[in-house]
Amino acid sequence: MSPTSPSLLLRVFAGAIFLSAALLFAVQPMFTKMVLPRLGGTPSVWSVAMVFFQAVLLAGYAYAHALTKYFPGRRSITIHIAVMAAACLFLPLSIATWWGRPPADATAALWLLGLFAVSIGLPFFALSPTVRCCRPGSPALTTPPANPYFLYAASNIGSFLALLSYPFVIEPFSTLGFQRWPGRRCSSR
Repeated sequence: MSPTSPSLLLRVFAGAIFLSAALLFAVQPMFTKMVLPRLGGTPSVWSVAMVFFQAVLLAGYAYAHALTKYFPGRRSITIHIAVMAAACLFLPLSIATWWGRPPADATAALWLLGLFAVSIGLPFFALSPTVRCCRPGSPALTTPPANPYFLYAASNIGSFLALLSYPFVIEPFSTLGFQRWPGRRCSSR
């Protein structure tokens, strides 16, 4: 059995980082669009969504840092696989119907943050450290390359393409049901 070449391994890492960044940033507008009818489509829904997704992304970065600092090596991989498996229990993405009705007062933003947390929080959190793995030493990239900047580029390009393609390619040509679970036909938009 021949060892895997470092060049091939770094290409695989770059591809994984690109795809996870694209997925993270495509899910944000999709899930927010799913929530909009519950609160009448107000601009505050988009603002709360931005706060939520950026906070969870930052929490995922902190989690990746803590994993590599306090649980180096195989332990970090084992922990992250368990987190990813738990996140799969929330698929396909859907709104937590048991969360209740939105309040009519000023606490609607807090209610909405809670709705996002219980509906999409764990899957989004579990995927966010993969985007962070362009930092040498994080769970998916334990051997730092001589020049890791192409990994940052892969993450940024994946994020940018997802954000740009959602309103122009994904949204106009597919339903929310298909976006949530590709391969399943759904008539709801």
